[in-house]
Amino acid sequence: MVQQPLIGDDYYVPDANTLVTEDDTPVDNFASAKQQRLLVGALYSSAQEQTFLAEANVGIFYKANQPAIMPDVFLSLDVEVPESWWDKQNRSYLVWQFGKPPEVVIEIVSNKIGEELGKKLKIYEQVRVSYYIVYDPGQHLGQQVLRVHELKGRRYTESQESWLEQVGLGLRLWEGEFEGRQDIWLRWCYRDGNIVLTGDERAEQAEHRAEQAEHRAQLLAEQLRAMGIDPETLT
Repeated sequence: MVQQPLIGDDYYVPDANTLVTEDDTPVDNFASAKQQRLLVGALYSSAQEQTFLAEANVGIFYKANQPAIMPDVFLSLDVEVPESWWDKQNRSYLVWQFGKPPEVVIEIVSNKIGEELGKKLKIYEQVRVSYYIVYDPGQHLGQQVLRVHELKGRRYTESQESWLEQVGLGLRLWEGEFEGRQDIWLRWCYRDGNIVLTGDERAEQAEHRAEQAEHRAQLLAEQLRAMGIDPETLT
């Protein structure tokens, strides 16, 4: 029997070469895939100063001799993917490698058999993920579309508050267009409720401000000419 390297007195580091980090099995639908891109992409397009790692459909290995659990989206603060990300031990989120679990996990419900409120909830509770979010746009699990579970002590408590205090971000439903699709989306937001913009939204906003500034300049020039003043002489 091979002796495993110890961490402290109770834990050992599993050999990453024995882990199944990818199985190349497609698991998602169009709607879920697009929603995942929105949640992950907006964070990386934002002006976040804090180091973080956000990803979709990447396995979280949380315990020796246990398969990974693969959330739809997760967010982990103060960590980043190592430079050697093709190395086996860096391809997935190994809790013992990063030194902490993610702060947020989001599951997007597509059917009634995913056990989002059963087995998965218990696993994330055991992993000690601070916030476990269940987004159920099709209302497969009941009338409630968004459920926020916050870790209090050793157990999750369902919260009516969608502001995630430990993360400094919130979640809200937003109706609008993303990647050419008009729908209701789950979005990250700031405390004031304003959504975290994607890169495209930031570019559109900047373009709109530039167009408004140009329009104001044109109006001012017209007013000056009406007063007999050549605006070119004022530059």
